[in-house]
Amino acid sequence: MLWGIHEEWVQWMVQEYIPKVLATGCFVKHQLVRLLEADETEGPIYAVQYFFHEKGDYTRYIEQHDTILRNESFKKWGDSFISFKSLMEVVN
Repeated sequence: MLWGIHEEWVQWMVQEYIPKVLATGCFVKHQLVRLLEADETEGPIYAVQYFFHEKGDYTRYIEQHDTILRNESFKKWGDSFISFKSLMEVVN
């Protein structure tokens, strides 16, 4: 993410994007975190984690909502940020 948009992007995530993701009913909670001890030459690095009860909730999100919401992000921010998905399992 570029330094020039970072504060506005965080505000948009907190006020608009994350509430839309949670409104799908697919996730039960989230965390927005900033990576520390990372190379921030081009800008800060953030990660959003969404938690679900069953993998089917995640699958439903991907099939029904992900493309629409991701497209909104890229329409608003263009190539000023990088986005990718990783599916993780809480072990302990």
